[in-house]
Parts: sequence; C-alpha cells; structure tokens
Amino acid sequence: DGLLQQTVRALKDAVPKMSVITDVALDPYSSDGHDGYVNEAGEIENDRTVEILARMAVAQAAAGADLVAPSDMMDGRVGALRTALDEAGHTQVGILSYAAKYCSAFYGPFRDALDSAPRAGDKKTYQMDPGNAREALREVQLDVAEGADIVMVKPALPYLDIIQAVRAAVPVPV
Repeated sequence: DGLLQQTVRALKDAVPKMSVITDVALDPYSSDGHDGYVNEAGEIENDRTVEILARMAVAQAAAGADLVAPSDMMDGRVGALRTALDEAGHTQVGILSYAAKYCSAFYGPFRDALDSAPRAGDKKTYQMDPGNAREALREVQLDVAEGADIVMVKPALPYLDIIQAVRAAVPVPV
C-alpha cells in the first residue's frame, strides 16, 4: 500500500490500457543512497538485496505494473524477480532490466534533485566500469538468460557502441 503501488493502481483505474513500468531498487527508499541493502559494516549485501527486490517486484505487479525494471545491478536479480513473479501468478508481467548500468557522472543531477547520492562510498562495487565493454555483454546475456524481456544500457548516449554490440548479441529489445 505504498505511494508507488497506490499511484500504479490510480493510473490503471484512470487509464486501463496505459502501460506502466516501475523501478525496482532500494535507493529511493534508503537514507544511505545505495541501490542495495547496506549492513552494519557499510557493505552492500547482494543476496539480501535480491530478496527485498523480489518482494518489491511482486508488490508492484500486484498493484498493476506491466513491466518491472530492476535498476540496482545486483547479481542474480532478474532470475529471482522472474521466479517470484511467476510464483505469485504474475507470469504476464515483464522485466525490463537495467542490464548494463555504468557508474557515471551523468546521474549527478538526478541524485542531487532527489538528495539520493550515496552517503558513504560510491556505487562502483555494483555498477559497471565504463572502460569494460566485455562486461556489458556478459551482464546483458546473463539477464536475458535469467528472464529479462527487454534490456537497457544506461546512460545511453555515451555508450552507443555498447548498445550496438548488445543489439547484435541478444534477441530481446534493447
């Protein structure tokens, strides 16, 4: 019954044919600004994060989301979301994966507007190294194998070469 779920329900009630895509990540809901669960030692816990993200995706699907979009870059999240969605009866809800999300200064204005920059450390431990093109292809292929219906490269403009390589490598929309 959170604000996001209430909004999705209101949108679907007002415009039933509207396609609704929801973001699945922890950073909008945490005071530390990270996309993952941060333990007492200040470390991001991948598996704990994935468990939470799966529950978030199910709640968003139950509210009426047509696509859920995990933007966190945790390992194994697409497969966990697909399993959780299917087990909850949301087999028709798609997954738009932020499959290749680079650690980039382009996010600065967004983080400033939301006051969501990491309070400690940075996102380099789970977002991608801009100099590693092979990692993008590996991450995208893993997400497709886990059940992603659409994949995203973010930010897009400076990575048009990656978008081209991803398009050639996977059978899903980019």
